Amino acid sequence: MSFRDMLLAAMVSVIWGLSFVASRIALDDFSPAQLTLIRFVIACLPTLLVPRPPLPWRTLLLTGSTIFAGQFLLLFFAFAAGMPPGLASVTQQMQAFFTVLLAAVFLDDIPTRKQCFGMAIAFAGLVFIAATIGGSLPPLALGLALGAAMSWAIGNAIVKRHPGVPVLSLVVWCSLVPPLPALALSMLVDRDPSLLRAVAHASALGLAAAVYLGAVATIVAYAIWGRLLQRHSTAVVAPFALIAPCAGIVASKLVFGEMFTPLRLCGMALILAGLAVTALPFGRARRYVLSR
Repeated sequence: MSFRDMLLAAMVSVIWGLSFVASRIALDDFSPAQLTLIRFVIACLPTLLVPRPPLPWRTLLLTGSTIFAGQFLLLFFAFAAGMPPGLASVTQQMQAFFTVLLAAVFLDDIPTRKQCFGMAIAFAGLVFIAATIGGSLPPLALGLALGAAMSWAIGNAIVKRHPGVPVLSLVVWCSLVPPLPALALSMLVDRDPSLLRAVAHASALGLAAAVYLGAVATIVAYAIWGRLLQRHSTAVVAPFALIAPCAGIVASKLVFGEMFTPLRLCGMALILAGLAVTALPFGRARRYVLSR
């Protein structure tokens, strides 16, 4: 991978890490359902220019309902229930391990010993975080965040059954799915479901955060990431995703002054360590060193 591509991969991961802070900022002006609606109305605009991926509508609906609608509705409601952004950026990485489990059960894709070891480490970290429930971490918030990670993983399993689909077109066309269920949910649960009034009364910072989520964190970031995956192997690109939760933790600390107890820090570190064990090509590096 060239230095330029490494910078692009790192930049995308930072964009995704900062999106957790942007989400929390935008939720000061919009409800979770409204923010989901705005994000994906923006993200689906390129469907006017990007051709539909070669997938049946049923698959697009299932993918968009899980990777986008389910994930972000649950995540935004988790924020509203009290999930701190820095912690959310780490707990969402449980999707990687949920994806491995789902692929093993439904796709007969049996995990390796290294993946099993990584999942065991991450599960231990999750237990540590669960032990801190109370105060700044309500049980409902953690449950919704883990539900968001599971929804993401289900979408990943669906995508794994259709390799070779252009990533940008998949992202853009799947973005057509969330607006309608988000609008229906807003009509059901929001005290004032009028999106126009919410936009009219939103702060400039809240509007900027919403645009960032739709245009930058969704369209730009996924387009670059998909291009990198097409040019390089997954084993080379995937480890850069470890930067996202680190960026989320630092940004949340700087913007919101988020504090972590020693037990929660230990749990977050274990989840990241489990992700590193699963994603980083330690065996390849070891063989390279031995060959030298």
